[in-house]
Amino acid sequence: MNDSRYLASAAVVVGVDGSAGAVRALRWATEVARQRDRELRIACGISVDERGSALGRFEVLVPALLDELRKDALHTLSDARVIASEQAPGLPISIQLSAAGPARLLIEESADAYLTVISASGRSAHFGSTVRAVAGHGHGPIVVVRQDADGQVRRTGPVVVGVDGSRAGEAAIAAAFDEAAERGAGLVAVHACNDLPFERYAGGMAIAVPASDLEEVERLIVAERLAGWQEKYPDVLVTRRLYFSDPVARLQQWSSEAQLVVVGSHGRGGFGGMLFGSTANDLVQHAYCPVMVVHPQL
Repeated sequence: MNDSRYLASAAVVVGVDGSAGAVRALRWATEVARQRDRELRIACGISVDERGSALGRFEVLVPALLDELRKDALHTLSDARVIASEQAPGLPISIQLSAAGPARLLIEESADAYLTVISASGRSAHFGSTVRAVAGHGHGPIVVVRQDADGQVRRTGPVVVGVDGSRAGEAAIAAAFDEAAERGAGLVAVHACNDLPFERYAGGMAIAVPASDLEEVERLIVAERLAGWQEKYPDVLVTRRLYFSDPVARLQQWSSEAQLVVVGSHGRGGFGGMLFGSTANDLVQHAYCPVMVVHPQL
């Protein structure tokens, strides 16, 4: 994670666009900011390309139309500020308006944020590409707020983290322990690996592992990854779960019970070369609870 997350001035950043999904993300972000004594920064990016697809690129550049987009965005920000202020009276709130577009704005804001929050769905038909861009190219922790099967954003249950041994995975473990401690929740560490080939990586070299020893080797890997964090967070109750197939399905299954699923932005090893676009991408599109995608500090 980036160091700015731990600065007292680091804000919880949330993107809004006037949609019902954005309001759910706003309420989720507001509650986190309130509980952790953080500023809430509400961001809205003007999507010129979206309007251009309907009216033509030349017409979008007409000042009157740009003014209309700005007024709409300012109205969205004003409404969002009212919702957040009513939910958390006295919470420091700032707004950010940009013509750079929602994806670029949130990626830029994430560089100095405590965490960055975006809804899984929005007003634009192309909003999914914005979610993938922010989750894939943002900085630090990016939270995509998703609903459960009943249309609710779950606020109970454990924090679930995918453990895979990568650098991004280590950042995810750190964020997951921190989230579990802040929420007073248990932590479920999920390690899923393919049963073939039976090889692990040590010192950058692949080492063949007999099938009979694979389970014990994987358990030791998980124990090693968690040991230092369990010492740092002794009050967090940790449950370990080891599987030998389909990390996406396992994490999605756990998302139906969790209040938050945490994964690295990319990985290797147990998660079979996880890159954004596979495991993390599937979860931000299909999980049943909010998903935190953690980018390691560069």
